[in-house]
Amino acid sequence: FAIAVALQKDGTTNFGIILDVARKDCFYALKEKGAFLNNEPISVSSTSDTKDSLIATGFPYYDYEREAAYFEVFKYFMHNTRGLRRMGAAAIDLAYVAAGRFDLFYEYSLNPWDVAAGAFIVQEAGGKVSDFKGGDNYLYGQEIIAGNPALFDASLPLIRKAFRK
Repeated sequence: FAIAVALQKDGTTNFGIILDVARKDCFYALKEKGAFLNNEPISVSSTSDTKDSLIATGFPYYDYEREAAYFEVFKYFMHNTRGLRRMGAAAIDLAYVAAGRFDLFYEYSLNPWDVAAGAFIVQEAGGKVSDFKGGDNYLYGQEIIAGNPALFDASLPLIRKAFRK
């Protein structure tokens, strides 16, 4: 679990903070100032090949209409990456992407409070964030993909295609 807070003004996020309570790690970012972990600068990973990547996801609950698409993507990553991980909190998954611990995160059936701080921290750490269509409705659209630029660009078409069905 985590404590996650994002501060917005006029629809623009200016600050995000995630406290990983169990590990006593504090991830945060300030608009145009970068991202930090325990006061040290962080950045997304430089992994460029999917086969060398570590992917994070969550298991959606209460929304099973898209489970076939979810498992199609999950199966692809299971066979073509170094592994998949589930931390249990989207905020932690996103913080780990920002710190380069994970290369990519995707999940659906999420709420704004699950992703607002983490998505901002990923962006300030040099990563990319979108909904499954490649748009910017990841806060209210209940779906998100976030990662380093290379793996984000390589993975978005797969996710877009699977969830279009």
